[in-house]
Amino acid sequence: MESLSTKIFKNEFADMFEGDVSGQLNPRQTPGVFYAKAIPTPVKAPQLLAWSEELAGELEIAEPDETDVDILAGNFISASMFPYAACYAGHQFGNWAGQLGDGRAITLGEWTTSKNLVYEMQLKGAGLTPYSRRGDGRAVLRSSVREYLMSEAMHYLGIPTTRALSLVSTGDMVLRDMFYNGNAAYEPGAIVMRISPSFLRFGNFEILAARQEHEHLQQLADWTIKKFYPHLEADKEFTAHQKIIAWYSEVVEKTASLMVNWRRVGFVHGVMNTDNMSILGLTIDYGPFSFLDAFDPDFTPNTTDLPGRRYAFDKQHTVAYWNLGCLASAIAPLLKTTEELVTVLEAYQEIYYDKYYAMMANKLGIDQREDGDSGLIDAFEQMLATVKPDMTIFYQLLTTMPLTLVHQEEILSYFNPCFYSQPSDSEAFFMLINTYLERIAANTSSAESRLIKMRANNPRFILRNYMLHEAIGNLEKGDNRLFMKLKTAMQQPYDVIDDEDEFFKLRPQWADDQPGSSTLSCSS
Repeated sequence: MESLSTKIFKNEFADMFEGDVSGQLNPRQTPGVFYAKAIPTPVKAPQLLAWSEELAGELEIAEPDETDVDILAGNFISASMFPYAACYAGHQFGNWAGQLGDGRAITLGEWTTSKNLVYEMQLKGAGLTPYSRRGDGRAVLRSSVREYLMSEAMHYLGIPTTRALSLVSTGDMVLRDMFYNGNAAYEPGAIVMRISPSFLRFGNFEILAARQEHEHLQQLADWTIKKFYPHLEADKEFTAHQKIIAWYSEVVEKTASLMVNWRRVGFVHGVMNTDNMSILGLTIDYGPFSFLDAFDPDFTPNTTDLPGRRYAFDKQHTVAYWNLGCLASAIAPLLKTTEELVTVLEAYQEIYYDKYYAMMANKLGIDQREDGDSGLIDAFEQMLATVKPDMTIFYQLLTTMPLTLVHQEEILSYFNPCFYSQPSDSEAFFMLINTYLERIAANTSSAESRLIKMRANNPRFILRNYMLHEAIGNLEKGDNRLFMKLKTAMQQPYDVIDDEDEFFKLRPQWADDQPGSSTLSCSS
């Protein structure tokens, strides 16, 4: 195990690419560079609130001492670190936004393990960078708790994601307008240490294409393939053109897989701008996210996304396709012709739906037939959208449902714990469950195999927004008990934690309209 303060960090990205190394933090355009040097701004009284023991173990990082906590707060930079903020662009809510960049994230360097695994270590909320625009580069406790817990929760759910190593309170107050409605207030500040093999996003390529820096674009594509898709680099039969196509094809596949995984657990990202799309197919940039409580295809947790609901639950896979189109446009200058690029992009829909129906078959515990049971799966989705049961509780009840249930009354009574209101068409609900029971009876695999499959694909615990809201409120008062309970529960999302099962319940009515418990803004 090595200490953060004594570790020799790598700085491959900063060494490889051109950057603005002036260290000036005033917001500005930075044409011709990939990043800008950005020293974190010290905070008044850093205090370690949370440390991810399992992640630290994987990375071979020692328990933090006082100096390490200063690093996690941005108060100390070791000699081998080279702090910088990356330059990128993006489409936000479907509109070109131009240069964006890391406005409140600062990469300290790259940590290497004994197995030669390399991870980028990044502080979120560590102060101004040249890309902060009109912001202050800080993060509040509210948003930092949400990112810390959710990125780790997604990992334990088995969904590709960036990770969070630590959560530090700063002792400083930060001014925020939570809902952009003119009601700004001071909130306690905090910083998250984020971990990822890379934070490269679609926008890193978009900025270079938009500025027609094609030599830099080629350089970034080559480096990305060599470092993160080495099997493509090793294939000597590929021409330069074919290598780009093969790489883009893998990005399409990874993105489709991610969208299916989000749907499996009912996760809604809330702000799927192209600058929030990972080139590695990871969930990245946790802002106004939410899991579904009631199953509502039109649900968006982001008040900024109203009324259009561009990033609603049922639209995420189509937004991903649109975003992949933006990436294709960005890398098109590297190709002599774009026909193959278009062909790969158009294959996304089939890839997504193949993965989607396979995932749904696992959630329902049915052996996939030649037709994929698409009719039954579609009927389930339509029924859920009509009845709007709690998604997580419904699938848990479906998993443990006695196969001997026959009558409409007993079936409705059995599923009653997942209803926020009684089904308006209870007959249709009953008939669908009856059809499902008949289909289960036709399975060729064993009942034990079905249960294993369903339990592995249907979480029992999800990190609901109202739980986060309560935990944050308690933390602001100095009480971390609920926060620690959630931190423990999220590490076993598919298991029954104890007999009380205190988190396995419907969202309480008080949370329906409570700010921060149902919907949030991009400042969250």
